[in-house]
Amino acid sequence: MENIYLYMIIALAFLAIADLVVGVSNDAVNFLNSAIGSKAISFKTIMIVASIGVAVGAVFSSGMMEVARKGIFNPGEFMFDEIMIIFMAVMITDILLLDFFNSVGMPTSTTVSIVFELLGAAVAMALIKIGADGGNFSDVINYINTSKASQIIFGILLSVVVAFTIGAVVQWVARVLLSYNFEKKAAWVGALFGGLALTAITYFIFMKGLKGTSYAKESFDILGGETMNNFLESQVLFITLVSLVFWSLLAYALIHYFKTNVYKLIIIVGTFALALAFAGNDLVNFIGVPIAAYNAYEAWSASFLSSGTLATDFSMEILAEKVPTNNWLLFGAGMIMVLTLWFSTKAKNVVKTSLDLSSQGETKERFQPNFLSRGFVRSAMLMSQMSEYILPKPWQDKIEKQFEAPVAKVSKDKAKELPAFDLVRAAVNLMVAAVLISIATSYKLPLSTTYVTFMVAMGTSLADRAWGAESAVYRVAGVINVIGGWFFTAFSAFTAAALVAYLLNLNIKVMFPILLLVAIALLIRSTVAHNKKSNEVKAEDSLKKTGSRSVQGVIHESAGNIANVVKRGNRIYSNAVKGLAKQDLTLLKKNKKQVDKLTAEVDELRDNIFYFIKNLDETSLRASSFYINILGYLQDMTQSLEYISKVSHKHINNNHKKLKFSQIKELKDVDNTLETLFNDTKAAFDSHSFEQIGEIIKRKKEVYDLVTDKIAKQVSRTRTEESSPKNTTLYFSLLLETKDLLTATMNLLDEYYNSHDASVKPATISVVDDVLQVGSKSDKDKKKKDN
Repeated sequence: MENIYLYMIIALAFLAIADLVVGVSNDAVNFLNSAIGSKAISFKTIMIVASIGVAVGAVFSSGMMEVARKGIFNPGEFMFDEIMIIFMAVMITDILLLDFFNSVGMPTSTTVSIVFELLGAAVAMALIKIGADGGNFSDVINYINTSKASQIIFGILLSVVVAFTIGAVVQWVARVLLSYNFEKKAAWVGALFGGLALTAITYFIFMKGLKGTSYAKESFDILGGETMNNFLESQVLFITLVSLVFWSLLAYALIHYFKTNVYKLIIIVGTFALALAFAGNDLVNFIGVPIAAYNAYEAWSASFLSSGTLATDFSMEILAEKVPTNNWLLFGAGMIMVLTLWFSTKAKNVVKTSLDLSSQGETKERFQPNFLSRGFVRSAMLMSQMSEYILPKPWQDKIEKQFEAPVAKVSKDKAKELPAFDLVRAAVNLMVAAVLISIATSYKLPLSTTYVTFMVAMGTSLADRAWGAESAVYRVAGVINVIGGWFFTAFSAFTAAALVAYLLNLNIKVMFPILLLVAIALLIRSTVAHNKKSNEVKAEDSLKKTGSRSVQGVIHESAGNIANVVKRGNRIYSNAVKGLAKQDLTLLKKNKKQVDKLTAEVDELRDNIFYFIKNLDETSLRASSFYINILGYLQDMTQSLEYISKVSHKHINNNHKKLKFSQIKELKDVDNTLETLFNDTKAAFDSHSFEQIGEIIKRKKEVYDLVTDKIAKQVSRTRTEESSPKNTTLYFSLLLETKDLLTATMNLLDEYYNSHDASVKPATISVVDDVLQVGSKSDKDKKKKDN
């Protein structure tokens, strides 16, 4: 029996390393968001500053390890074998849960996850013990620290509301005082702002980064030979006042004499401070449980020396005592965190989610609106209208002037290199997050650094008008999704840890290796899937936005997109027919995902029409007409493919009767004809052979007649031999939608062929007429989407 626990300790050591990796990938957003978003300093400098902060914070974290031992449950109520089950269940659950959130790019709280995992596993073991002893459910309170769980839940609700509100208010005031031309303000204004921000961050370092550690309890000799105990913890007000004076004078000197940007200094110090606090306080979330398990194993093994026997019913009261953690172990954990910070692609993915939701400029919106986001946006608009009646007009005009953001005139290629927000917002993000977390720490409220930093960033984004009419409903939906994920973290962590603990308790020798292998397999599968998804975006698999300003340029640049759509459309149509023939639900499901991806890319191109037209020369209006028409036909093609894919999947998914052999054969005839047509079309656009396009157009009647003939045959069958209404409906739907697909394809070829001819031999054409022509298809578009 001793061996199984030794193996568990070894497994916990490896799980701790894995947990460090997935934990840092999740929490990197806490301290990298502001620096990366503002691009105040180079990415390499940001990573160096954050790495130093993480390394220093890890060494300072020894005093925080008590949470895993006695913060959530009463260790004296559990025996050694029960404690080991609890700790193993927690680590397996934590890795899988955090990795899931990292894979979808959503920031969550490692603190909440570890607390509720400890709570879930401990409750499960407590109920098992109570059931075996014939006790009552109310006896659980003897095993669990219920007040701590209540504080955590209260902390979640409080941090979400307070952080968002305070962030919004402080950012609004800062923008009104500093505007977007903050660098042109008087030196004393920047010095005062810099002094306040840096003081807040310094206060944060002492209150959150060092409080509770052995270093905070150091004593110093002062004048007169007296000794001041617990200097950093007892002299908070003195340190704050000295910091305010020091930082304000330093900021003034930097601005006035050295012409240095003090906002960059704020961001550097703030990034270091949050990284320090993250490692110093959150390291317990990753290695606290394995260290506690090792301490338990040591105590249990030591009992053998004194008694000569190894009993699993050895009480774990020793975990309630304070045990110092080896500094070399902390240093090693810090190095793993630093390496993860540099090399984790999932960390970059989580940071991107936060930056996209707070970006001042246009980004690809990841979240779809919902009724909650629409309701919040409408309420905000009503409140804004009310303020117009309350504030005098001169005040409104002055405030509006302060919020006028400078228009950056850069080429489309360099637009992605612009910062997501300016230095003032980045500084406010760091300053407000630092103050709120510091205050919570001083009152011993268990706030999550992830929740606070994320919600402050969202509040400052709202106040800074980053959520305009074009993006507000999407950004608010994103915030709601992230917050919903936080509550899902607590529920799933509690439930999953309790289930794993129950399974381990059934037969630890059997279930321990099985669950460990399952966890490792899921982790590997998640990593492989993430890497595969990251490598999926290849040049040939994605549509490109055109940047040309002339008709000829747009024609040639659009050729690649058309070839791409035709190639992928051909594959989607063939897979739909193949899936129906073989009744392959997996293939049809995959086909639906492919057509959804293609539809999203075409929609994104249409969303870019405004910027495309803005970029055109005044003499190139013909190019806009051509581009709008082409996108309209591409959208018609994708809608037809989407409908064909959807009805095929629905038919097989509902287990309806298989299509008859004659129907499958006819569909394959149509598929073969379409495949030839699409392959020739792709070849023509790949080679820019416009004469070949003309030859393809001449085959229009031949292809139409083939589909019409198949429809006529099905009509005849329906009158004489067909007995399945579902099959008849599906078959007619496929053929009619194929005709629509052909119509859209031929219209696109006509448009392309005629426009190329007109661009070589200029002809006059009404832009408005062309746009109206595309708009006339809107009834069909609406019908397709409704279906």
